[in-house]
Amino acid sequence: MLVYPSGLDLSSCPLRFLSGLLSARRRERGTRWRRLPGDRQALLVLAHLRCGHTSPQLAAGFGVGVATVYRYVAEAVEILAALAPDPAAANRTAARKAFVILDGTVLPLDRIAADRPYYSGKHRKHGMNVQVLADPHGWLLWAAPALPGAVHDVRAARTRGVIDALAEAGMCCWADQGYQGVGGTVHVPYRGRWEWLSAGQRAVNVSHARIRALGEQVVATLKTWRLLRRLRCSTTRITALVQAVLTLHLNASE
Repeated sequence: MLVYPSGLDLSSCPLRFLSGLLSARRRERGTRWRRLPGDRQALLVLAHLRCGHTSPQLAAGFGVGVATVYRYVAEAVEILAALAPDPAAANRTAARKAFVILDGTVLPLDRIAADRPYYSGKHRKHGMNVQVLADPHGWLLWAAPALPGAVHDVRAARTRGVIDALAEAGMCCWADQGYQGVGGTVHVPYRGRWEWLSAGQRAVNVSHARIRALGEQVVATLKTWRLLRRLRCSTTRITALVQAVLTLHLNASE
């Protein structure tokens, strides 16, 4: 396999953050020696998450075995996922905001046609449904555990308790038309063709779209970690990967 120098579109902040976590884990376990030091392991993991490089590609680039790459990535993802905010912490953070934005996305997944539970009819592809909350500035607050792509956004939000939690906190939430009828404190735009809406309804929808655009921006930011654009792993690992990316997003500002 040919190897060439490459770069990551990240600052040194995520590298220092993850390197510190890995070094602390090694001290905790009393690790004496590994093929790669903590900072090189952190760089390997960031290359995997940010660029979506496979284990054989990373093994060739860093001069280690494929099994070693898998262990290094799994260890780092476990550490990062454990630091991701739980629903209670996310609710406390959201309570300090004027409002929040709810949106859902389907992360593409390699699956065959027989895997119907993972097929999203809306997006016409297999994937995993992830619900996200953003603050008024378009900053990601929380990402829910992933569900099969066939699950509708409304059902996914209810299954993960997002709607009930927002209602209990009295938190105003903005969402797109996919959440029609969800109730609670979730506001959705008026439904219908543009020419059928009144002038007031059109104005509300325009204002609503400007706010909701921040939610779309959050989803786009999440997918700048290109591993999430095409997942090749087991569905049981996807939630941990999303939580790892969330931790990097919240704690290692670019």
